[in-house]
Amino acid sequence: MQLEKQISAKQFQLDLLTWFYGNKRDLPWRKDQDPYKIWVSEIMLQQTRVETVIPFFHRFLDKFPTIEALAYADEGDVLKAWEGLGYYSRARNLQAAVREVQEQYQGIVPDTKEEISKLKGVGPYTSGAILSIAYGKPEPAVDGNVMRVISRITASYDDISKQKTRVNIEKIISELISVEDPSAFNQGLMELGALICTPTSPSCNVCPVQAHCAAFEQNVQLELPVKAKKKQPKEKKLVCAFIRNELGQVLIHQRMETGLLANLWEFPNIELSGEASLSDQLHLFLKMEYFIETSIGDEIFHVEHVFSHLKWDVTIFEVELLSVGESQNERARWVTEGDIKAYAFPVSHQKIMKHCLLKGE
Repeated sequence: MQLEKQISAKQFQLDLLTWFYGNKRDLPWRKDQDPYKIWVSEIMLQQTRVETVIPFFHRFLDKFPTIEALAYADEGDVLKAWEGLGYYSRARNLQAAVREVQEQYQGIVPDTKEEISKLKGVGPYTSGAILSIAYGKPEPAVDGNVMRVISRITASYDDISKQKTRVNIEKIISELISVEDPSAFNQGLMELGALICTPTSPSCNVCPVQAHCAAFEQNVQLELPVKAKKKQPKEKKLVCAFIRNELGQVLIHQRMETGLLANLWEFPNIELSGEASLSDQLHLFLKMEYFIETSIGDEIFHVEHVFSHLKWDVTIFEVELLSVGESQNERARWVTEGDIKAYAFPVSHQKIMKHCLLKGE
């Protein structure tokens, strides 16, 4: 992928920036150039739509308004504030990196590529976005929108899922970027991809950089960008228990400290295996893991949830508690209906909670 000679960097900048200044959306992270706020927004926006992010951004900044506040916050509180955004490793990595900034840089986000790239979870896109938007440095910030725009501008059939293609696009942006206003340039490219140069049905007739677009000239804009199809997510069948004790408390369990959905809370569940029935497997699991004797009741709910690589198919049973053993599972907890909202649950278990506990709200 190469930048064609007929594209004038200066004219491209002028066309893009003129459009952006007149059409940019009023977004909360554009109110100022605070690197912390920009950092939070960029992490939230990864794999999440702008409309979804806005209320989360407001709530998160209300709770953790500064780097210091987030650095010293309890992880459980951070995950609870993130609850519903998904991809929880983003929140954990953000807090870990913010702690580095607080401890090693006196709470000031580094303003060099070398230093900022050392922070946990800060890759080329995030570092480029912070450096250009907050600090006005001409660094490329290449997200999915930008890759789509540049692939069409250059009529490139390179697979954008490959790292080599991303690197090439970063080189092209480095040639095109406005030194005078790199913040608006990078945001303009992202905005163009979000509003005009969309994945399907791009609005080419009103595109401000149409004159520079090789794909439009060749009428191949709908063929681009090229992206290898993802593998179908692996399906995992689970059986889950909703259990109350004699005090009306509900049994919940905290996931392990590493791996998928680390440290989030859930209702007791197990992946199905073998030929035994769902109820028999659930009964044995509860006895072995939670040291409780139970009577498995009826199926009361069913949930499906798709991750990027995995699909959960969860069947929920109402379970009667018969007796509690002397031993206890150290990651399990009995909680009241009033207290359960303080715990951070993944989306699938939020749905279970709403069905089983919060019907009347």
